[in-house]
Amino acid sequence: MSPPPGFETQFGQQVCKLQKSLYGLKQSPRAWFDRFTTFVKSQGYSQGHSDHTLFTKASKTGKIAILIVYVDDIVLTGDDQTEISQLKQRMGDEFEIKDLGNLKYFLGMKVARSKEGISVSQRKYTLDLLTETGMLGCRPADTPIEFNCKLGNSDDQVPVDKEQYQRLVGKLIYLSHTRPDISFAVSVVSQFMQAPYEKHMEAVNRILRYLKNTPGKGLMFRKTNRKTIEAYTDSDWAGSVIDRKSTSGYCTFVWGNLVTWRSKKQSVVARSSAEAEYRAMSLGICEEIWLQKVLSDLHQECETPLKLFCDNKATISIANNPVQHDRTKHVEIDRHFIKERLDSGSICISYIPSSQQIVDVLTKGLLRPHFDLCVSKLGLIDIYLPT
Repeated sequence: MSPPPGFETQFGQQVCKLQKSLYGLKQSPRAWFDRFTTFVKSQGYSQGHSDHTLFTKASKTGKIAILIVYVDDIVLTGDDQTEISQLKQRMGDEFEIKDLGNLKYFLGMKVARSKEGISVSQRKYTLDLLTETGMLGCRPADTPIEFNCKLGNSDDQVPVDKEQYQRLVGKLIYLSHTRPDISFAVSVVSQFMQAPYEKHMEAVNRILRYLKNTPGKGLMFRKTNRKTIEAYTDSDWAGSVIDRKSTSGYCTFVWGNLVTWRSKKQSVVARSSAEAEYRAMSLGICEEIWLQKVLSDLHQECETPLKLFCDNKATISIANNPVQHDRTKHVEIDRHFIKERLDSGSICISYIPSSQQIVDVLTKGLLRPHFDLCVSKLGLIDIYLPT
């Protein structure tokens, strides 16, 4: 590190060599994680191959203890209660730790348990955000983004405060960890971080007005007997008016519960809607394979083949029968990847009608009836609503 202030003349051109990492340096988190990993592995835990922050220890009796860490916040779970209490004691000897009891809040997310299942929501975070922006008394909106809303750039628009815009969108991105219903709207407004205009700020305010309507919505995880991984993929062809790139969307269900989702602008321009769907399909398959690996790290079985639902028959035909013609010859890598997975029998692709396609909420602005239907099928519920 460079010499501390006031010692420059004594050091001249020399620098200090650190004996250990100091708080605030770039390497400090890495050094802490290495130290923590070494300790956890010494206790007989194995590190996950698909998620390096996940550690598991299976006993001979078939019970399991699971540890997941985010910087210095740790969640312990599993059915091996003796191992969990022993680990807490050993960790207390090694580090200064505080046992907060049963999981209630984690990184701003509220975890609630009931007979129905486990719900995860960010109600307090949402209300704090609305209070901070002065939107608690605003007129609520039914949807987070207007129907078929296309945001672009034009020279005659009025610019807005860039720092305030970036701060707001950053908070909304964090909120979309438990709110797939705002994912698409947030992904659209986050494309104008460098030079936001009034129109973009209005779109951000529209998301806040929607949150005012539904502050307590969150994910619900119910216990089921199904052992399947299912993915739904969709795309909005040439959705961006700036560069005509398409938007991919997918969501995955593990054992019938929504676990991951994504709304992302594609990196290249697609020449046909089938090509755009094809790229979204390969994203969905990658996510399913990763989830299968996470489940195997957790010593859980899952049924194969993995199921993928798509509402474009042309895409499914190309996947099953990859004919070479002008429309598909440039979609090279995705095509071989999907074909390989289909041939090995690890995935199967099924057709689903557009009216039942729930990923529409992640690729385009919808009208309220269709939007409400998609959100309810995703399994989002508000546990704070009076029954």
